[in-house]
Amino acid sequence: MTDINPDQIGAGKPQPLEWRDGDMPYSTAFGDHFYCQTDGRLECRHVFLAGNGLPERWNARPVFLIGELGFGTGLNFSETWRQWKLYRQQGQHLHFMSFELYPMRREEIDRALAHWPEINVERQALASAWPDSPQGIVSLDLDEQTRLSVVCGHAVDGVSEAASEFDAWYLDGFAPSRNGDMWSEELMRLVCQKTTPGGSFATYAAAGFVRRNLAAAGFSIERRKGFAGKREMLCGVKPQ
Repeated sequence: MTDINPDQIGAGKPQPLEWRDGDMPYSTAFGDHFYCQTDGRLECRHVFLAGNGLPERWNARPVFLIGELGFGTGLNFSETWRQWKLYRQQGQHLHFMSFELYPMRREEIDRALAHWPEINVERQALASAWPDSPQGIVSLDLDEQTRLSVVCGHAVDGVSEAASEFDAWYLDGFAPSRNGDMWSEELMRLVCQKTTPGGSFATYAAAGFVRRNLAAAGFSIERRKGFAGKREMLCGVKPQ
């Protein structure tokens, strides 16, 4: 489903982080928390799953490919995998491909996700399979219907090398004010190019330049109510 040359992907570095505010991971590189301080798992469901019309859109699809900018703790993947297992049918396959500059260590992923008992099964499986030194492309077949690929390195390089047509995108880099490269017009154009016609994106971000870059890339844009007091979020579709 993909055609990425690992030799062209920069090896990832350990994520520089601290634990703050009730044992939440905090990136010292970007000066931001990894997920919503209210409830990151529920935010995933509100923003990324509902914003992309999931799980309804993967009904009766033999293969569904989700792309994500910013793997972080693996929270979005874990909650998506949990939902996928609830609704999938025999013979369906989910491929979740994430692009991450600073992959976390196994023990950090395990510690961060332990906050949510609802994803204990997914946390344990992910932590158990996660490599000691994640670099290049981490590809994990976590069950017979679910594959996770984490491309370590700069997102613009990884997305440009991805040959697959993505059905949905989770745009989940750190805040645009702190991590502008993850929301650049160049990267948004690549994301749109790699999206199948009728494919979608969703993001918690609603900054004006993010909206403009996504529109310039070719997506139709919709504003929706954000999660936990956030006024707006964005989602959209690549026209057929």
